Amino acid sequence: MNIREAKEEIIRTVNAYRRKDDAGAYEIPPEQQRPILLMGPPGIGKTAVMEQIASECGIGLVSYTITHHTRQSAIGLPMIARKQFDGVEHSVTEYTMSEIVASVYDQIARTGIREGILFLDEINCVSETLAPTMLQFLQYKMFGTHKVPEGWIIVTAGNPPQYNRAARDFDIVTLDRVKKMDITADFEVWKEYAYRAGIHGAVLSYLEVKPQHFYFIRTELDGRHFVTARGWEDLSRMVTSYEKMGEPVTEQMTIQYLQDAEIARDFTMYYELYCKYSEQYRVKDILAGTMPPEPEQIRNVPFDEKLSLIRLLADMLHQEFMQFDERRSVQEKLYEQLLAYREELSGQTGLQGAAPGSERDETPGDDAAGRTDAVSLLKARGEELREELQIRLDASMISREEERRLRLTCKAWDELVHVVMLDDASGREADPDQAFGAAKEWFTVRETARQQYAGQVGEMITNAFAFLTSVYGTGQEIVMFLTELNADWYCLQYISTYGNEAYEKYNRMLLLRDRQESLRQEILAFS
Repeated sequence: MNIREAKEEIIRTVNAYRRKDDAGAYEIPPEQQRPILLMGPPGIGKTAVMEQIASECGIGLVSYTITHHTRQSAIGLPMIARKQFDGVEHSVTEYTMSEIVASVYDQIARTGIREGILFLDEINCVSETLAPTMLQFLQYKMFGTHKVPEGWIIVTAGNPPQYNRAARDFDIVTLDRVKKMDITADFEVWKEYAYRAGIHGAVLSYLEVKPQHFYFIRTELDGRHFVTARGWEDLSRMVTSYEKMGEPVTEQMTIQYLQDAEIARDFTMYYELYCKYSEQYRVKDILAGTMPPEPEQIRNVPFDEKLSLIRLLADMLHQEFMQFDERRSVQEKLYEQLLAYREELSGQTGLQGAAPGSERDETPGDDAAGRTDAVSLLKARGEELREELQIRLDASMISREEERRLRLTCKAWDELVHVVMLDDASGREADPDQAFGAAKEWFTVRETARQQYAGQVGEMITNAFAFLTSVYGTGQEIVMFLTELNADWYCLQYISTYGNEAYEKYNRMLLLRDRQESLRQEILAFS
């Protein structure tokens, strides 16, 4: 199965293991909840998928690469204890709690989340001294004498021996106690993730042309040469960072991530062309509605160059879709917080004999108290946002995307506190009515800017279609462009909310063509 199918199956398994009967006991007893064993090549996203699953299921996650552990850290250190047997006291050996099991309890204490996933990577690559411990763990969910807490589901991962010389095969007894899934690399599935993760357009465009380089391993006399999904993602992030710093993307840098000299050289040359096309075809101008000169020259370029241009348009739109969705998410969180703040202000003002917007008793004591309470309540909500972020970070229940959005929300809320605190030039803090009025005005300005940006994004989509049809007509280029947009989750989110006449027009045209071709094939089959 591919990584997407594995993720869906793990989510189903997690949900099944967490189900309880009407008496409050797990329907599948913990001792019969088989650990999940993922077997597949390195670097295809097994760890990233576990983070996504924990976030989507709302449970905790503790991750370890087990090859980093010794037998002592896994099962605990021995210690001497005194016990009586048949009235005679004896010295016996006991063990301190396993570092791994202790970390699960630590996370429960920090977050209050009592269910989660304990994920152990490279499970079949442990040392000879640790191997028996791992077999015990898979069979009995114990390290030494300490069990993993109830409600925590065990997921492990390993690499087949052809990818790792240290890997060992499990015996039938062990395999008969796990839920084993074999995973293969799949570019089309990874591409869905890549859109959400913001993978650089040059990487996606290159792999569209040469998908055989997505996951590549070859062995020669000088050693193994390989390229993995993890390598492409890490390279993408470094390329983006280099671009922001104005640093060149060289073959020497690329080969640090794509550990095959030929592929690294090939991608570096492609990246240079990708950047050249972006400047040559003035992609930003196209999206702004300014047509580049010499459409005939653009029309007759080689297929690879044409594909790069279409990918550049889709990638630049993708960045706009991502930014728009980020703004939407932050605004929704701010709106939710402002509603709660209004309720708190209403209750606070009621204690002082006035509701928001009504006549207030202007006695100095009440006025000062009102101003202080208005701002302190605002600050308290900001603290709650930061606490939510920290809890989700501690529990590994948040993706990088969600973390960024929550951090932006905290930053915006701090800006709001600053706005509300200064009611006038003397620096007096605002009273409840003034506080909410200032907050509402601040939010309205942000929301107006967001709606204006939504309109600008829609114009960019329309301009992209206008350019492509003016140069290429309604042929395969439009089909390729639509395929890119339809694979972009952020694009579909935008279209579902705001629509776009050009997108809907050509999408209907494409669906009609597909239907006509399907009918033609059916007719030919009967003739």
